[in-house]
Amino acid sequence: MNLETGKYYWPTTFPDPPSYPALENEIVCDVAIIGGGSSGAQCAYYLAHSDLHVVLIEKGKIGSGSTSTNTALLQYSGEKMFTDLINTFGKEYIVRHLQLLKEAINEIEKAAKSAEIDCEFIRRDTLYSASSQEDVGRLKNEYDFIKQQGFELDFWTKSDIESNYPFSREAAIYSYNDAEINPFKFTHALLDYAVKKGVQVFENTPMNGHHYDPQEQQMVVTTKTGRSIRARYVIFAAGYEGIDIKKEKQASFVSTYTVTTNPVADFSSWYNRTLIWETARPYLFMRTTADDRIIIGGLDENTIYPEDRDSKLMHKKDKLIQEFNNMFPNIQVKPEFYLSAFYGGTVDGLPIIGTYDEYPNCYFLYAFGDNGTVYSQLLAKLISENITKGNSPDMELYLENRPLL
Repeated sequence: MNLETGKYYWPTTFPDPPSYPALENEIVCDVAIIGGGSSGAQCAYYLAHSDLHVVLIEKGKIGSGSTSTNTALLQYSGEKMFTDLINTFGKEYIVRHLQLLKEAINEIEKAAKSAEIDCEFIRRDTLYSASSQEDVGRLKNEYDFIKQQGFELDFWTKSDIESNYPFSREAAIYSYNDAEINPFKFTHALLDYAVKKGVQVFENTPMNGHHYDPQEQQMVVTTKTGRSIRARYVIFAAGYEGIDIKKEKQASFVSTYTVTTNPVADFSSWYNRTLIWETARPYLFMRTTADDRIIIGGLDENTIYPEDRDSKLMHKKDKLIQEFNNMFPNIQVKPEFYLSAFYGGTVDGLPIIGTYDEYPNCYFLYAFGDNGTVYSQLLAKLISENITKGNSPDMELYLENRPLL
């Protein structure tokens, strides 16, 4: 799958990351993780705390897939409002989902602090604004529901927004204790942590086949170099490329665009350097970085063809800068990095743990959606619990055949 095209920012922030050998021997292990992006690293982090023999393989270099294009806004709110999700899943279901998302952000913070590599985790507030007057009522209902669950947030009026930002919106939810992170460093930090606890990691080791051995009750993963990994459990954490291994009918894709600017000297007009996004679809989002750049993204297109996606990149780059200038006219920026990429979501709005009859003892981690890093942390924890403890009660919320109303 041609995932992305462009000039990437995150790898430049960590030009000399740890490297790992290619697999050259046959291996028998307890758990094999397929994929060396953030999802695979998050699984390795949790399983590193067990006594299991864990092996991770990555077809290229660690963090070289969608991790390099992940904008890593760590929020509990997502593209589908919780009040809309209640219509599909019921209130009790979504209340638990919301709690798990909050816990996942806390888990990311804990993991970041445990690792030796600084992954630039920092708590940020979020401004989630109504893009039109028609969205104000829906936004207020969303605020009321989240507030009832004990979350810390405020409902801002137009005057509240105008007194804190150089732009105006009709209303907004101002939520506290979201976060941002460097996803490339985070992935390397977690794998560095896991390796020091005994997890084996192999780069430049593409998988080219897999089958189940019923006699040994093992999955056998073969590589392009002819080596094999025999494992009791396999976690397919290959990001969007997991769809190339096992199609999932609930997955859907669009194309998205991102610009990362030059460093900015003065953020005085950007209140608390909040994460910023909106109710419009497709929406625009913004965040700052540890080296004082700005990441601007969005303007999604409903195309799944790489050539069509990439042909729009230069226009989208200019449009994203224009949209930012409209909101922050006193902050002068230019695009230093820009890219087009596929962005995956799900039909019903929740991420997926795929468990399929034709893949015994396997888990497919589909952390699709605008909160991919948060979803990955949540799902990785549930999968690791299910493997190590034999049960994870919350996992059924995210199975591919999860119950619907």
